Amino acid sequence: MKHSRVLLFLLVSLPLVCFGQKKEIMELQRDMALLQDQVRSMQRSIDENMAALKVLAQQSLDGIAKLNTSMAVLERSVGDRLREQEKSLVNPVATVGSKVDQMASEFQAVRDSMADLNSRMGKLEQRILDLGNTIKVLQSPPAPPPPAGGATTSGPPAGVSSASLYASAMRDKDSRSYDLALQEFQEYLRYFGSTETAPNAQYYIGEIYYNQQDYDGALKAFDLVLEKYPENTKTLDAMYMKGQTLLRMGERTKAAAEFQEVHRRAPSSEMAAKARARLKELGLSVSSPARRKKTK
Repeated sequence: MKHSRVLLFLLVSLPLVCFGQKKEIMELQRDMALLQDQVRSMQRSIDENMAALKVLAQQSLDGIAKLNTSMAVLERSVGDRLREQEKSLVNPVATVGSKVDQMASEFQAVRDSMADLNSRMGKLEQRILDLGNTIKVLQSPPAPPPPAGGATTSGPPAGVSSASLYASAMRDKDSRSYDLALQEFQEYLRYFGSTETAPNAQYYIGEIYYNQQDYDGALKAFDLVLEKYPENTKTLDAMYMKGQTLLRMGERTKAAAEFQEVHRRAPSSEMAAKARARLKELGLSVSSPARRKKTK
C-alpha cells in the first residue's frame, strides 16, 4: 500500500518536473538567441567602426602626405626667395662699401686740404708778422745822415734805410728774384744786424739757399739763426728747415733729432705738427731723447 503511494506520487510529479526543465531549456535557448543577436550586432558595429577608422586613418595619411608636399614646396619657395634677396643685396652692399671707401678718400682729401689751409694760414700769419716788423722799422727814427765825404764803410749807403731795404728784399723774394733778394738780405744784416727783423732776414737767406738747392749754404744760414738769435719768432722755423735741409742731404738721423727738438719745444705749434708728419714719413715716432748712463 505504501509502495503504491510512492509510485503514484512519482507518476504525478514526473511530468511536472519534465515540464519545468523544458521551460528552463526554452528560456535558456531564448537567452542564447538573444545573446547571439547582440554579438552579431556588436560585430556589425565593430566592423562599421573599423571601416570608419580605416577611412579616417587613410584621410590622415593623405593629409600628412599633402602637408609634407606643402612643406617641401614652402621650403623650396623660401629658399628661392632667400637666394633672390641675397642676389639683390649683394650689389647694394658692394655699392655701399664702395661709397664708404669713396667717402673715406674724400675725408682724407678734406683733411689734406685743411692741413694745406693751416699751412697757408701760418704763412699768412708770418707775413703779417713780417709786415708788422717792417712797420715798426718804419716807425723807428731814420739813420743819421752820412758825413760830408759820403758813406763810410761802417754805415749803410746814403739814402738807404732799414725799412726800405728789408721791404725791397721781401718783395724780390716773393717774386722769386732770389739772387737779388739774397744780396739785399745780406746787406741788411751787414748794416742793420741788431734790429728786430734781423733774425727774419737771416732765416730768409737760408730759405733762399734751400730753394736754390744749395743745402750747405742753407744749413749754415739756419745755424746762424739759431746761434746768433736763439730766441725769436723764427727759431722753430729755422729748426724745422734745418731738419728739412739735413733730410735733403741724406742725414736722416740728424734730421729726425731736429724734428723731435721742434716738437719738444712747442708740441702744440704748427711747426711741431709738420715735424711729427716728417717723423712719421721716416717711420719714427715722437720720443724724448734717451739719457746717457753715467759711467763711474
